[in-house]
Amino acid sequence: MHRRIVDRRGVREQQALSGTPGTFWCKSKTMKAKKISLIESEYRQLEDVVGCKWSVSVLQAVAAGHTRPGALERHIAGISTKVLSERLRKLTRYGLLDKQVYAEMPPRTEYALTDNGYKLVAIIGQIRLLDDDIRRS
Repeated sequence: MHRRIVDRRGVREQQALSGTPGTFWCKSKTMKAKKISLIESEYRQLEDVVGCKWSVSVLQAVAAGHTRPGALERHIAGISTKVLSERLRKLTRYGLLDKQVYAEMPPRTEYALTDNGYKLVAIIGQIRLLDDDIRRS
């Protein structure tokens, strides 16, 4: 019969001293899940859009008639494909752009401003006018 020698050290300490990899238990099952709201407030969304130069540029380009991603990328100087895709996805999710996908070969995607998108573009235009007035003063 084998005798088991019990040491006062904890299991993790023994594993650390012996060099064997330890098993780490997930506490998420025992801990209460925090309620995290996935819906951002409307103000935070607006702040995210207006505070981003690329979002404003994309909205203005779509308002000017550039509706396809390739045309937007050519029209907006300095924007990368990755950033453009991210901004289009975010603006669509926020309800400022509508995405229309055509089942053609090759597939065609076009974006258009929603009613709220038109309102925001008008507000951005007013902010630009205010900026011009301030610079002239």
